[in-house]
Amino acid sequence: MPIATVSVHELAAILTADPSTPLIDVRELDEFNQVHVPSAVHIPLQTVPLRHLELPTDRTVYVICAVGGRSAQACAWLDQQGYDVVNVEGGTRDWVAAGLPTG
Repeated sequence: MPIATVSVHELAAILTADPSTPLIDVRELDEFNQVHVPSAVHIPLQTVPLRHLELPTDRTVYVICAVGGRSAQACAWLDQQGYDVVNVEGGTRDWVAAGLPTG
């Protein structure tokens, strides 16, 4: 079954409705430090298998990267582990381009 996706505008609405929505950013530290969605938790792609137990299993987890490729990889792996995951299409590139808030 394909992994669900949302646009950055849909994610912004979800985060506005529930600021505690789990969102992980799987980019490298230097990318994250440059710009990120304010509520995102930094878990680099290569550490997802080591840190996945930090993620809630009773809620949908949103995953973002720069444009959507690495987050899709993380989503695929997390889905196999039984997590309910959603990939953010366009990633932080589209988030910034849309003028949404950044940290």
